[in-house]
Amino acid sequence: MTNEMLTKVEGQEFVMERVFNAPKCLVFSAFSEAEHLKHWWGPRGWTLTVCNIDFRPGGVWHYCMKCIDEAQGDFFGFESWGKAVYEEIVDQEKIVYVDYFSDAEGNEAEGMPPSHVSLVFEELDGKTKVISRSRFDSEEAVKTVIEMGMEQGIRETWDRLAERLESLQ
Repeated sequence: MTNEMLTKVEGQEFVMERVFNAPKCLVFSAFSEAEHLKHWWGPRGWTLTVCNIDFRPGGVWHYCMKCIDEAQGDFFGFESWGKAVYEEIVDQEKIVYVDYFSDAEGNEAEGMPPSHVSLVFEELDGKTKVISRSRFDSEEAVKTVIEMGMEQGIRETWDRLAERLESLQ
């Protein structure tokens, strides 16, 4: 089950679960420290060119993903900016934030649905189960992001996280 990711839509929420073969302290660090995030955040063929993180309630993580894979055609060279505003952090247990599409200055992108994200980290016999719940304003907004390829992008991102965690142990 380590590489299997479960996903489902529950009304206005997109839910993902995956067990990572790493201790909870390491998995939590991978989600909260720029040094880790730079190595795995984003789908395959994308890299973080900007990763500014202020990891505290009220703090902001502002980042830019850039496509560096020529095989991805029109996406090659494309930049996608994002911003997370942290609401609640419980060390090694939970991270709650609002996730926005943004521009290089951190302004929220109009017409792109934000989501309220809750990440929960559970100890599982030396492994860590991560449960991500992304709540959107409407069922239509969930449908929009899924049609944009969010599910595949997150699968690839979490695959990269699993590889990063393996390399650190």
